[in-house]
Amino acid sequence: MVSSFLKYLEFEKRCSPHTLKSYRNDLFQFKSFLDSDLVPVELDKVEHRHIRGWLIHMVQLNLSATTINRKIATLRSYYKYSLRQNLIHGDPSSRVKMLKVGKPLPIFAKESELTKALDQMIFQEGFGGIRDQLVMEFLYSTGTRLSELVNLRERDIDIAQAQVKVLGKRNKQRIIPVPKPLISVISNYQVKKRKEFPDNYSPYLIVSNKGRQSYPMLIYRIVNKALKPLSSLEKQSPHILRHTFATHLLNKGAELNAVKELLGHSSLAATQIYTHNSIERLKEVFNRSHPKA
Repeated sequence: MVSSFLKYLEFEKRCSPHTLKSYRNDLFQFKSFLDSDLVPVELDKVEHRHIRGWLIHMVQLNLSATTINRKIATLRSYYKYSLRQNLIHGDPSSRVKMLKVGKPLPIFAKESELTKALDQMIFQEGFGGIRDQLVMEFLYSTGTRLSELVNLRERDIDIAQAQVKVLGKRNKQRIIPVPKPLISVISNYQVKKRKEFPDNYSPYLIVSNKGRQSYPMLIYRIVNKALKPLSSLEKQSPHILRHTFATHLLNKGAELNAVKELLGHSSLAATQIYTHNSIERLKEVFNRSHPKA
């Protein structure tokens, strides 16, 4: 049952390897919990009380509500699939309620602080410095995910139309406009890249110092080093630039639906969390400027 479910996720739902690994681990942990009982139960014989018992067990282990909810969501997906395939007669997860989770506001960099930092940022000489600059400018100017940047190919960039084609989650494509300053940085980078690796020219846009396709940790290190001087940030990661991209657009009056399309969100609910940051900014302006504040 588990193997057919994972194949369904991989080939029909087109889930990423990372997502597949999470599903596999969650189901393995649940099966281990069932096997530890005095009377072990098979996955296709599970009842509501077994899942409820696992939920309580995870709470006792002090796992976060977000982690627990993700694992319960895995079981829901698994048993819904099993029910559709007529492998079980009832869904034992249907009555299990998710834990309440407070939604933290996305962390983002202040516009004035980030733009000033990017303008004054000193990158090392040579190819590595030019690449690092492109990574920073690209993530902030397009709001792409780390994985999307790592897998971006040069053929996906249309210099003439000033746009880039990005392959997002579940192989969904979207077009993102590219500002002129970034086009200039990309063109300069490509020239340097051809000179640096004339015999080993990679089709991927961002490459390592050896000319190979970049990897997540490389991008993370570049961003972490560049953002560390910003005093307003508690964390320094590529996703912070994605949060910053969305928040700054909304602060400038961009429509929520437009930001949703740029980010590649499947639903508007995922984008709406950024409006809270905009409201906080409005409150700050109000409190600072209104006579009665």
